Amino acid sequence: CLIPRCMRTSPPTPVQHRPHLRPTMLDLEPSSSLGVLALRGGVAGLARPATPDALFNIMFGGLTALCALVVLAAREQKSLKEIREKPKAGHGVRRLQLRFLLVFWLYKMADWLQGPYFYEVYASKVLNGVQVSTQGVARLFLTGFGSTALFGAIVGGLVDSFGRKLGSLTFAFMYTLSALSTRCSTLPMLLAGRVAGGVGTSLLFSAPEAWLVSEHQRSGFEGKWLSQTFTLAYFGDSIVAIIAGQLAGLVAGQRGPTAPFELSVIFLAVGAALALVTWRENSGGKTVEAAADTESSVSSEGESSTDILSDAWRQLKADRRIMLVGAVQALFEGAMYIFVLQWPPAMKTALNGNVPFGKVFSCFMLCCMIGSSAFGAASQRGVKPEDAMVVLLGLAALAMTSATVGCKAALAPLVAAFFAFEACVGMYFPLIGTLRSKYVPDAYRGVIMNLFGIPLNLIVVIVFLSIGKLGLTGAFACSTTALVAAFGSSLALRSAAGRRPEANS
Repeated sequence: CLIPRCMRTSPPTPVQHRPHLRPTMLDLEPSSSLGVLALRGGVAGLARPATPDALFNIMFGGLTALCALVVLAAREQKSLKEIREKPKAGHGVRRLQLRFLLVFWLYKMADWLQGPYFYEVYASKVLNGVQVSTQGVARLFLTGFGSTALFGAIVGGLVDSFGRKLGSLTFAFMYTLSALSTRCSTLPMLLAGRVAGGVGTSLLFSAPEAWLVSEHQRSGFEGKWLSQTFTLAYFGDSIVAIIAGQLAGLVAGQRGPTAPFELSVIFLAVGAALALVTWRENSGGKTVEAAADTESSVSSEGESSTDILSDAWRQLKADRRIMLVGAVQALFEGAMYIFVLQWPPAMKTALNGNVPFGKVFSCFMLCCMIGSSAFGAASQRGVKPEDAMVVLLGLAALAMTSATVGCKAALAPLVAAFFAFEACVGMYFPLIGTLRSKYVPDAYRGVIMNLFGIPLNLIVVIVFLSIGKLGLTGAFACSTTALVAAFGSSLALRSAAGRRPEANS
């Protein structure tokens, strides 16, 4: 998720068009200790037509048809229910969805744009007369992840204290600094850009969602519309990712590897302007809880961030269900990022290095769209999110087990496992958003979401540093283990779902 930046002091290395969307290092040998700073997915081919390109074109067509069928089936089901008794979303719900989704998709476009050329933009730098090495890029990558883990809880407390709208605007500012730092030529500026990117990532994955859930709850809308909003958000995010990959490749081919970072600044500015004009401020803390109890208006001035941190920790200890949601999030997303680091070398091994990464990524995004559409259909049928999460994590664990066993074997089972896991990823994000909205108290939403990110980042950093010893099979085994643990946590959450939280002592 995190994406460093730097500047060009010498002509950049030739940039190849690679429309991936997460930080990638696809030029590295599969055996590199870095593996890859890659996107959120990857795949190979099933049968082998003339070329891998042709193979993935066929798969892309098949996945497109399947995605269309899932979307149409969900819409048909929705229309039948609405004909009978289900009310349509009111004007207020639609307005809130529009205000949130426009800003969210613009911010995500900026995030995705910065990913594809992460490796190239740093590897092209010459610092003190020396070309930045693979290990140097790795250290910059870890600086971003480390800053997210180190400052995440503090950032969350500030978001809840000073306001979620302000936190969302601050994200745009921090990511802009991070993007512009790619034009710098000194190590301190590059490291500062990475830290800014890490802090920005903490804000991106907490402040906008906290703002949405708070606005939704205060407006008194039904919970089903919030699930619908998350479905739309992450379905659209997959489309945004594909578009961003194409844009990144286009501008990088014309102006070098810093160009996608510079382009992202425009999307950040537009998103921030919309949030500034269309969002009203909301904050967390005890003032929110008191206002909720009395149905009074909420001031945008909350309690201090230190008090919010301590109160949030007490809430976590008092309600086991919040802890279980956090365990599911940290373990699943930790497994996902391990997968992110390892699917490209696995695919290179399976296809003898001839991997059409852009087409692979597009196939992955279609799988994500299928997953998010499936969540929407399940939500309309009244499936409880706790039950859906159990099924999802069971399937994800099976898919990753298959990848672990077959990562050096036949191509077909490897591709099937990767596709299945990416579909689970697409379903996971709207589902975990729904669970967080259900169990995480609004007063401490920002800080608790960032607390969830601490073990997640530790998992990624530990596995990343050990990747040379683990190898492909060991890395996928770590991912499988995390998913099995997440599955166990989801079972415990389903069991505890109907219980009241324990009283604070």
